[in-house]
Amino acid sequence: QVQLAESGGGLVLAGGSLRLSCAVSGRTFSSYGLGWFRQAPGKEREFVAAINRNGGSTSYPDSVKGRFTISRDNAKNMVYLQMNSLKPEDTAVYYCAASPYYYLSMSMTSYSYWGQGTQVTVSS
Repeated sequence: QVQLAESGGGLVLAGGSLRLSCAVSGRTFSSYGLGWFRQAPGKEREFVAAINRNGGSTSYPDSVKGRFTISRDNAKNMVYLQMNSLKPEDTAVYYCAASPYYYLSMSMTSYSYWGQGTQVTVSS
């Protein structure tokens, strides 16, 4: 069983930065791909970032590319999302998730384990 717990959310002004962290339990951390998703009120959950097992490959949608960076520390069982140049439209609950597949995936169906989420609010 894998458990994930996000932290680091909060309120920030537009143009500011936040770093989200996700602690992942389990001794097989390095065998999981990891991703971040977000869900704004009244909207569907959407893909934000993904990283493969060894951290050598990442993927982002155009909406966050160049502003967000996903990283992982396999020694600490942690995954991070550095968010810069934040915009009000980035306001959402952010979730980290773990995938047992070796390939990068933008699809929620590829992720078997999910955290509870952390709120990010960007004010203008």
